[in-house]
Amino acid sequence: MTSSVSIWVGRPGGPPRRSREPDRLHGAASTMKVAVLAALYRGADLDAPVPVVNDFASAADDGSRYRNDRSYDDDDEVWKHLGEPVPARWLARRMIVRSSNLATNLLLARVGLPAVAEVWSLAGATGSVTARGIEDYAARDAGRDNVVTAADLAALFTALYRGELAAPESCAAMLDLLAEQEWRVDLAAGVPDGVRIAHKNGWMTGVRHSAGIVYPPDAEPYVIAVCTTSRGVPPDDYDELACRRIAEISADAWAERAR
Repeated sequence: MTSSVSIWVGRPGGPPRRSREPDRLHGAASTMKVAVLAALYRGADLDAPVPVVNDFASAADDGSRYRNDRSYDDDDEVWKHLGEPVPARWLARRMIVRSSNLATNLLLARVGLPAVAEVWSLAGATGSVTARGIEDYAARDAGRDNVVTAADLAALFTALYRGELAAPESCAAMLDLLAEQEWRVDLAAGVPDGVRIAHKNGWMTGVRHSAGIVYPPDAEPYVIAVCTTSRGVPPDDYDELACRRIAEISADAWAERAR
């Protein structure tokens, strides 16, 4: 597969057992939703009602606004509530288990970009930035983009595992939610059925990432983060190839789990 592949695999809080270009920047896709989740659990009332709208202020700071494209979203449930208030907790669930873009932007508007930046900082991230909402193209064109590295995603999940991003019970609740993720491809495809894996993947044209924590029944948990960006592979072919490659890396990590 012709692509940039970044890898970080190791025990939470320890050095990587395996790494490959772990600090290379990639477009974040939906992996940034984990940082939004942590920002929400750090400072918001999870039961507070959030009006479901599809109109957001651009991070471009030019007074422009943007909207989400319903056909580009992977979850239709949030759209059914347009014009209605729903609990922030429910939006958080849709953002993670079905990767809802609309739920993400609603929560990002609620917590604010500085709160998400604080999460990355607390996790010890050195390159990852959440600079705009999803489909905020004016901000993107102004140079404000969302980027991640495999090392930073591993650090983010490590900080959740160690209870460093919010109260310990809140971090545990976030990991439980990430373990209920319904897009069980790429990383999840590399471990046996029934093994607990708290993870989040993300994809867009030419990009496929996945990061999380695997909990083997016969070994200590380990963190794994894989980021892939296409180099010339046709978009129609890339995602399937990338899913397969991440699953292979995940399977290799599983085989090495005792080490």
